[in-house]
Amino acid sequence: MKKFLILISFLLLSIITKSQVVVLHFNAGWNSTNNVEWVEDLDDCDVDFIDIAVKTKLQKEYSIVVVPTLVILQYDEETKRYQADLSFKLAATKEEVQEYIDELILSGF
Repeated sequence: MKKFLILISFLLLSIITKSQVVVLHFNAGWNSTNNVEWVEDLDDCDVDFIDIAVKTKLQKEYSIVVVPTLVILQYDEETKRYQADLSFKLAATKEEVQEYIDELILSGF
């Protein structure tokens, strides 16, 4: 019974907190081979894909200098950024980013 209550609590927490964390995936059409494919599989967050060639205002607003770049927002405030290296590849792993998102959500309680 205790495990069931923990599971239900975790599921409710996931539903309630889902929209508080947003991951912005900045890239460009010319760099599509380096898209961060696993970003769609992140849990407990919304993901927005932004092509900097199309949405130049957002590129400037978030000071994107290299793509791909992942910007993590909580309540519309940037909390962390993962940027590609000089080869235009992101070194961060899905597990690393997911762990950060999980910690961010849990820190709010």
